[in-house]
Amino acid sequence: MADQPRRIELYDTTLRDGTQGAGVSFSLNDKLKITRALDNIGIDFIEGGYPLSNPKDVAYFEAVRDMDLKHARVCAFGMTRRKGVEAKDDAGMVALVEAGTPVITIVGKTWDLHVDEVLRVDRQENLDMIRDSVAFCVGAGREVFYDAEHFFDGYEANPEYALQTLRAAVEGGATRLVACDTNGGSLPQRIGRVIGEVVAALGDGVPLGIHTHNDTGCAVANSLIAVDCGAVQVQGTINGIGERCGNVDLTTAAANLVVKYGYDCLAEPDSLKHLTELSRFVYELANLGLRENQPYVGSAAFAHKGGMHVHAVNRVAHSYEHVEPEAVGNTRQILVSELSGVSNVQALLGSKFDIADDRDVMRRVLERVQDLENAGYQFEAANASFELLVRSELGRRADFFTLDHYRTVILKTDDTDPVTEATVKLNIGSAAEHCVAEGDGPVNALDGALRKCLETHYPDLHRVELRDYKVRVVNASDGTAAKVRVVIDFAVADPDQADEYFSTVGVSENIVEASWDALVDAFEYHLLNAGAEVVG
Repeated sequence: MADQPRRIELYDTTLRDGTQGAGVSFSLNDKLKITRALDNIGIDFIEGGYPLSNPKDVAYFEAVRDMDLKHARVCAFGMTRRKGVEAKDDAGMVALVEAGTPVITIVGKTWDLHVDEVLRVDRQENLDMIRDSVAFCVGAGREVFYDAEHFFDGYEANPEYALQTLRAAVEGGATRLVACDTNGGSLPQRIGRVIGEVVAALGDGVPLGIHTHNDTGCAVANSLIAVDCGAVQVQGTINGIGERCGNVDLTTAAANLVVKYGYDCLAEPDSLKHLTELSRFVYELANLGLRENQPYVGSAAFAHKGGMHVHAVNRVAHSYEHVEPEAVGNTRQILVSELSGVSNVQALLGSKFDIADDRDVMRRVLERVQDLENAGYQFEAANASFELLVRSELGRRADFFTLDHYRTVILKTDDTDPVTEATVKLNIGSAAEHCVAEGDGPVNALDGALRKCLETHYPDLHRVELRDYKVRVVNASDGTAAKVRVVIDFAVADPDQADEYFSTVGVSENIVEASWDALVDAFEYHLLNAGAEVVG
């Protein structure tokens, strides 16, 4: 029988440590949705929060008890008992047990500096606090993980005392000892050396985990080398959200552990194929923009722009891709810009429009791209507008509607918030649609009025949702009269599968006109690809 791959546990703390990141906040419903998504992909442990810190976390632990999770075990997080108080009389300890989770994670002080100057307790008392807290939770029938805060700094300052804190947790009954690089300042060589020494000192008893932060940009590397040196559990957050520079990104760590090491992670079959979907789901709930260059799951992770690269990818994909995009649920992107060659156009849309062998058409498209980019457009982040450009060159861009006129009005007085109203009049076949909508600004109002005009004739447009809106100045030297480039990201909501994402671009000295062009491109692109028929 062949050797089984080594099992590495994944412990997610997006719902607790992740929410300490700037601008990150989840509602109770968000936390439950993320819990379900983490369970579906096969995460082993989900840290739900600190039950004594706020009513939302208390409500979360009550609600999560009714969730029928397939694999994941929920963990409550808290600190050791207070000094001079028995664990059974400590409100924090009682709250941890009452949370009702199968696992409790307790964090304690490892660095003698913190014991002496922050807690200001006797060092033996700190060891008793660790042992008593773990034992109290174990006595209540819970499995306990011990997070050794500032472990690597504490170990460098006083290795014997740092090891004593771990032994105290073991004596209390902890089943995992987690070495935390709390301030994120360690480098891989230090992490590997210390983990190796701890494994040698403690033997094969209680397994180690690793919890890293990204303040040196080494959180993933630090986690991987800890696993190399004996750790069996990696703690982190989806997309690396968290305080300061964030925690280790579990999407990157998990992909590396599975793809590069061949370890057994993510318990559900084919779960890695849903990694990109999970990443974007968490970004959406956190109301954060996607990080395009994020390894494995970023929208640019498998994007190719240079003509030489694209030509090579067309021949041998793995020459410029270290893993197949589909393996992690992502897709290859061929970007078209003034730096591109015919190979880019051929790879991107050649087969879709049966023009792969028509080099004259592709050269015309490339020349048109170069002219427009000279005028301020960029198509590498606007795949939908690029496809419409190709359709225009081929005479395949349908006229679903034509504009008669639009108008926006903003009313503002000294003591009121501004009110924006947009009027749009379209010709749709033989019908004229004239609609008005209010919005939070001219773009929102135009979007509303345009949808009102179109959705009677093209009802499927309700699935097209605006997800992000970006404005860039093209020629800043012209001041407030400068030309601007608007890029809008959209998603087509689909209850049965992952949302489809696409982007459009508009350029004008008038920001409203640039936005209008991008909105029109989005609706036309969706109607064309959804197979809608032009209203006669």
